[in-house]
Amino acid sequence: MIEYLPFIAALLAVGASAGLIAGLFGIGGGVIMVPALYYVLTLLGYPDHAMHAAVGTSLMVIVATSLRSVTAHAKHGAVDFQILKTWTPWIILGALAGSAVADLAPGRALTGLFGGVALILSAQFFFGRPDWKLAEDMPGLPLRGVLGAFIGVLSSLMGIGGGVFGVTLMSVCGRTIHQAVATSAGFGVAIGAPGALGFILAGLDETSRAPFSLGYVNMAAFVILAGTAVFLAPVGAALAHRLNATRLKQIFAIALLVLSLNMIREAVFGG
Repeated sequence: MIEYLPFIAALLAVGASAGLIAGLFGIGGGVIMVPALYYVLTLLGYPDHAMHAAVGTSLMVIVATSLRSVTAHAKHGAVDFQILKTWTPWIILGALAGSAVADLAPGRALTGLFGGVALILSAQFFFGRPDWKLAEDMPGLPLRGVLGAFIGVLSSLMGIGGGVFGVTLMSVCGRTIHQAVATSAGFGVAIGAPGALGFILAGLDETSRAPFSLGYVNMAAFVILAGTAVFLAPVGAALAHRLNATRLKQIFAIALLVLSLNMIREAVFGG
């Protein structure tokens, strides 16, 4: 057990960071959890399907962090539940499709595309003016279905909560950054639950998995990460409502920049 203490400590630190990020930006914490879990599982001697396990476990943790985060934001009256009600079915369909094609998707190409898009979005958030809008309100059908499914597919494949897309979409459609962050936190539940289920089912027949794995989801990592992340998600949410809206946009832009550069690096130099 002693030999695993450094990894347990690392997972506790990752979970704490993921919880703060989930509350601050509504992005579920997967940005940190996926690469961290990948390296932890690899160092533990389970490199086979390490990325699948990292993504699947991250999606399951995101369910817990997103529930905690959206509940905390709801206390501030910032969550638009009508958006969640009308967009969730399409996001769920996309998340299911994403988990179903996880083994077939060209990972490096998808990672590079996502990194490039995130880089553009980061620039828009950092340099964009408050009056930059694509629409006065969120789109209706059929565009809602297309965009919702798109968010679900990419988020499920990447193991993130969908806030990266949700916050950006809501911001350019006339919503305040605080409402966008709060509402997008709920996207994580719609993505994480079906996505994690898909990764569990997809990995049931794999034999070279780490101990305590259920399909591609590592339950030991889930318990540690979810426990620390859920505890700190309300702290991040409270901090978000104390920050100036412009400053929050800039912080979110920097987080997106870090994410995009990491994705591009993985696409270019990854194995």
